[in-house]
Amino acid sequence: MKETRTLEYKSEVTNSFLKTVSAFSNFGTGKIMFGVADDGVVIGIDDPDQICLDIENKINDSISPKPDYSLSINRLNNVITLDVKEGRYKPYLYKGKAYQRSDTASVEVDQIELKRLTLEGNNLYFESLVNEDKDMTFEELEKSLIEKLGITKVNDDTLRTLGLYTKEGQLNNAASLLSDKNNFSGIDVARFGNSIDEILDRESFTHMSIITQYDKALNMYRRYYQYEQIKGVDRVLIEKVPEKAFREAVANALVHRTWDINANIRISMFEDRIEITSPGGLPSGISEDEYLHGNISTLRNPILGNIFFRLHYIEMFGTGIKRIVDAYKECQIKPRFEIKDNSITVTLPVLSATMSVTSDENKLLELLTGEMRYSSSEIAEKLNWSKDKTVRILNALVDVGYVTKYGTGRGTRYSKK
Repeated sequence: MKETRTLEYKSEVTNSFLKTVSAFSNFGTGKIMFGVADDGVVIGIDDPDQICLDIENKINDSISPKPDYSLSINRLNNVITLDVKEGRYKPYLYKGKAYQRSDTASVEVDQIELKRLTLEGNNLYFESLVNEDKDMTFEELEKSLIEKLGITKVNDDTLRTLGLYTKEGQLNNAASLLSDKNNFSGIDVARFGNSIDEILDRESFTHMSIITQYDKALNMYRRYYQYEQIKGVDRVLIEKVPEKAFREAVANALVHRTWDINANIRISMFEDRIEITSPGGLPSGISEDEYLHGNISTLRNPILGNIFFRLHYIEMFGTGIKRIVDAYKECQIKPRFEIKDNSITVTLPVLSATMSVTSDENKLLELLTGEMRYSSSEIAEKLNWSKDKTVRILNALVDVGYVTKYGTGRGTRYSKK
């Protein structure tokens, strides 16, 4: 097995492993195996019982606060395994610095990430911090609350009920994001022609209520992906991209994005698809598989999420991805979700899009029909292909969104969208 984001090998015990203990404690459970070379060859550790004590002392003396970990020894090969769990009392510091995993390395976090860890360790969110703007107004929020919930007027009690005041009685960042004017980023929308060099239309919705941003983005979607068709005596609304999928994707982008960086949500509109990219990767504590296939919802901005839920912009928490996928259940090409460390992109194809695959790609897709997930080795064996050919075709199908890839290293599996 190779090293991964959650697995590190150490041939001997040096203080460098403490950076990885900090990283796992801050950002996700992982393990370090002592007595294993970088290439995965087992070499063992002399006197593993004493070395376990040394490891324990190094962690207790060097990491603050004390992380949650356990040590075990494989008596057959003298390999020591250190299991580190993600902690609740972040940040976990080594020599006054916090670390995170970058692929198979442990690197120091930047100041923004350190602030996020500190907030998380105190069970706080950026949206709940005090905002110093003294001139907030809430006409757009009031209009939506009256329309959706029948509230007659928004006052301070309403704002408190919605969680827009701190315990000290000051308006917070969530309130500023919902106010009619603010200093936060927003949404960039661009309509492209035959290439990204051909921009047919572009609008930016910034420094305004996120409710206004949502409505303006929806209006631009309707301009290009909806039209009326006369059938007999009736006018029928035709959707090139399902509106409910677009609504869900934009609402999720606004609710789940990181608001402490100056970056806009990007909505790129093409003839055959819409791409929606939001700043910030997955919230801490949720895996890619849980995000795509579970009903787990770890909200990065729970105040905003609750308000969007009340206003019916989003449905039950944790069902957004499923609702987007369900909108395409009768279509050949499915939505695609690209998850990176600092962004999430949702691609919504037009409903008339059709698959264009080679004969070999079609054979592989036919094999993947159903709920089973296969490794590349299993696929190569079933199709009597070489491993190189199998991996090449799998990567091509993953890139165009026809196949989903799960896991990393030897645990990697594939299934049809």
